[in-house]
Amino acid sequence: MPPKPLDYESINENVKKAQYAVRGELYLRASELQKEGKKIIFTNVGNPHALGQKPLSFPRQVVALCQAPFLLDDPNVGLLFPTDAIARAKHYLSLTSGGLGAYSDSRGIPGIRKEVADFIHRRDAYPSDPELIYLTDGASKGVMQILNTIIGGLGDGILVPVPQYPLYSATIALLGGSLVPYYLEETENWGLNTNELRRSVSQARYNGINVKAMVIINPGNPTGQCLSEANLRDVLRFCYEENLVLLGDEVYQQNIYQDERPFISAKKLILYISTHKKVLMDLGSPLSKEVQLISFHTVSKGYWGECGQRGGYFEMTNIPPEVCLDFILHLLSFKLRFLAMFRMHKNWSTL
Repeated sequence: MPPKPLDYESINENVKKAQYAVRGELYLRASELQKEGKKIIFTNVGNPHALGQKPLSFPRQVVALCQAPFLLDDPNVGLLFPTDAIARAKHYLSLTSGGLGAYSDSRGIPGIRKEVADFIHRRDAYPSDPELIYLTDGASKGVMQILNTIIGGLGDGILVPVPQYPLYSATIALLGGSLVPYYLEETENWGLNTNELRRSVSQARYNGINVKAMVIINPGNPTGQCLSEANLRDVLRFCYEENLVLLGDEVYQQNIYQDERPFISAKKLILYISTHKKVLMDLGSPLSKEVQLISFHTVSKGYWGECGQRGGYFEMTNIPPEVCLDFILHLLSFKLRFLAMFRMHKNWSTL
């Protein structure tokens, strides 16, 4: 008798290949030991609240009021919730039609996207367009959606740093693409070497792989470093020369535990280049208008550690409007939902 559709022999081969260490064999084995009475500290899953981190009170208060808006009508609401949380909840509810139980624009509520754009503007000192911001239930979902848009099959490759966060290797395998590794230099504070990038791309192309995108994880995960401005310039030049989409995983941008090297967003450097002619000429190419960038951020990681409260975004830079609206928006529309994306700890300006 042939195997059933969900027997091991019948399931999608890409699912078998998509090993995700964060929830894979190590985690499952630890869970087994925990059931046997062993005390296990799950340090591999980036789960701060499970290790005792206390949630920030303000966003939890706002979410509680938005989830149960009838509390706002209680005459004693001011005894349970601070006035700023009440005001913020009313503000967010005013942006919706139907509250948190209703579908929204596939990109997320316009008013929330405007607040995210304001945060990016303050961070980078350059404007951000809310129409090019897409809210997602965590950065991981955004990464998966973009990779799904880029990868068409085994012949499509994605440059990924090693060490890497296994979301990338697992998702690329699940989508049937090819992971093209490039190795960070531990002796150089886990920096990038363009010679290593070129070696990796050349090897992949020799093997018949069409390398289409490059991932940078900045600040690094699990390495913890911030890429230098020189490294970022090298990356932008490399992506321009090799015609690659740059995927900027920037979810730990508030977790900087050293003073010698600040976080610089890839978008900020692109816009800085575009407004400083000498820098643009030094780089020798019109890359500020040509390099395609998609950057990711989240409230599910970073110092919030809200792993179970999913919220994030990705922002598009130099992506053609027809791709943003006709294809990526179309893909997101398959999963209509409301995403409560709020400015954490009073507002995004505190980031």
